[in-house]
Amino acid sequence: MRPLLLVLLGLFVLLQYRLWFGDGGIRERQTLEAQVQEGETSNQVLRERNDALAQQVLELQEGSEMLEAVAREELGLVREGEEFILFVDDANEESSP
Repeated sequence: MRPLLLVLLGLFVLLQYRLWFGDGGIRERQTLEAQVQEGETSNQVLRERNDALAQQVLELQEGSEMLEAVAREELGLVREGEEFILFVDDANEESSP
């Protein structure tokens, strides 16, 4: 009876080891679940960014005011008859002795 008990105990320990630390075990499953959660979080951030960019594209396609504002701010364009004045900060330039 005692050898059978030792064999069964050995099998139990082996199966428990494989369950916790083997391929497809609980530890690996937890790691994979964490990676999936991280991927879902990253995907959500990217979805929100895509939605914002899609909204901006729609605004640019629909409204000339938005297009004009972007052209003025990002490209520095001015209308005919307007003057463009650029203020330069002298603090950044080296002073002569």
